[in-house]
Amino acid sequence: MLRSLSTAATGMDAQQTKLDVTSNNIANVSTPGFKKSRAEFQDLMYQTYGQAGAATSPNSRNPTGLQVGMGVRVVGTQRSHTEGDLQQTGNALDVAIEGNGFLPVKLPSGELAYTRAGNLKLDQDGKMVTADGYQLGTDISVPPESQGVTIAADGTVTVKVPNNATPVEVGKIQLAGFANPAGLTAIGRNLFQETAASGTPTTAAPGENGLGTLSQGTLEGSNVKVVEEMIDLIAGQRAYDVNSRVIKAADEMLQETAALR
Repeated sequence: MLRSLSTAATGMDAQQTKLDVTSNNIANVSTPGFKKSRAEFQDLMYQTYGQAGAATSPNSRNPTGLQVGMGVRVVGTQRSHTEGDLQQTGNALDVAIEGNGFLPVKLPSGELAYTRAGNLKLDQDGKMVTADGYQLGTDISVPPESQGVTIAADGTVTVKVPNNATPVEVGKIQLAGFANPAGLTAIGRNLFQETAASGTPTTAAPGENGLGTLSQGTLEGSNVKVVEEMIDLIAGQRAYDVNSRVIKAADEMLQETAALR
């Protein structure tokens, strides 16, 4: 009976983690470039009372054995890097990545981070930066006298300047790809950093080495599907409720045992 109490407690704890992950997905349903996660579970150790295949007589063996599990644990969170829906914004500094890849970003510490959120801005010096003011991995500066910015599918950034009919190239946006994007670690602010699991990034121009292309005036939305998350939310809530009922049932059985005379 005591084992059922602890086993059900692991189930409640695991489902609480699932609800935490689901709630984060729902909270970021409108976050540009957000990638949803799911909790992954693994059963715990088993207590073996009878080994499968053990002899039960000189001429017979136990066909199934007898094992009782000890519960469940959360083994990890799997991030889905499927593309979100593309949204037309009409903003010349908004870019969406159609396909694989991330925009490299320079952090204030000097380290590199990576993002799928393409809502870019210009800082006081005309440099192309993220919504938090972090510069892109490629230094791109737009002259103050520019009359328009064009970002091509291959990442080439050109501007129109007075008294010049030919657009002037001011830089080229690069993308970074990873062998295992799910191995990236999220650090908030729509940013990821590489880990030993993700592998080292391969940097190239959009459209090269299997990387996607850029679409100007478009933003990639979150890949969270609210209906799917609501289903997960209901399933997690019900599983949590069932585990709590197991604890209640085990407690009532213990009360009956304690009441024996």
